[in-house]
Amino acid sequence: MADMRTGDSGAALPMASPARPADAGSAVPTDAGSAIPAEVAKFDALAARWWDPRGPMGALHAMNPLRVGWVDRRVQARFGGPVRVLDVGCGAGLAAEALARLGHDVLGLDAAGEAVAAARAHAAGQGLPLAYRVGTAEDLATEGLRFPVVTALEVIEHVADPAAFLRLLGRLVEPGGLLFVSTINRTLRSLVVAKLGAEYVVRLLPVGTHEWGRFITPAELGALGGPAGFRVREVSGMVFDLRRRAWRAGADLGVNYISILQRGSGARR
Repeated sequence: MADMRTGDSGAALPMASPARPADAGSAVPTDAGSAIPAEVAKFDALAARWWDPRGPMGALHAMNPLRVGWVDRRVQARFGGPVRVLDVGCGAGLAAEALARLGHDVLGLDAAGEAVAAARAHAAGQGLPLAYRVGTAEDLATEGLRFPVVTALEVIEHVADPAAFLRLLGRLVEPGGLLFVSTINRTLRSLVVAKLGAEYVVRLLPVGTHEWGRFITPAELGALGGPAGFRVREVSGMVFDLRRRAWRAGADLGVNYISILQRGSGARR
């Protein structure tokens, strides 16, 4: 198991249970692992400006080179070249399109239809090995589809049940394949920086983008991944360098981090 430090902000704060239920009042079936209707509607409303680097998704634009490069280097090292990639929760395609430009054969999946329409429009006519689909991880798992690499970048903190979501992803990753998850640690520092600061002070993100109680610590991610057939192979912090005005990888896991989880070769579907 990889080092599960929470960064220099101290111990992560406790939670009631690893698998948090959906928000009170949200119309989510009790067996839903992924899409929360209110979350889908929230990101659909941002679709028209998703590709504007100065718009509401500006923070993701800035982070995208780091997370896509981090994923690509490890996929190349593991498989020796481009592979089929499923990007779950692709939104309007920032990561999916970037991965396709690196040669990977990418399927972007999202329940937000307006966001997927924006993704298709942006990629149209570019000849990329890239397709999009409106749907959920449940849909693909039911069809028996599997991929050597699955990415879920800035997604797990928005799902109804993280444990069920990882079990679904376990059915979508081929035995021995890789799952990449990037998300936000649940620490006091992330409350100040990623929630209050980013949404209310600096206005990097629209108000209401995140719920701090849904953030997941690296240790929780590892614990939730185990029953889904995954083992954490590597964890890296994603840190915004104020001096360089750019994101970089580092040892500080106190706010944003990215992780590789590998599915066991003998894992059952």
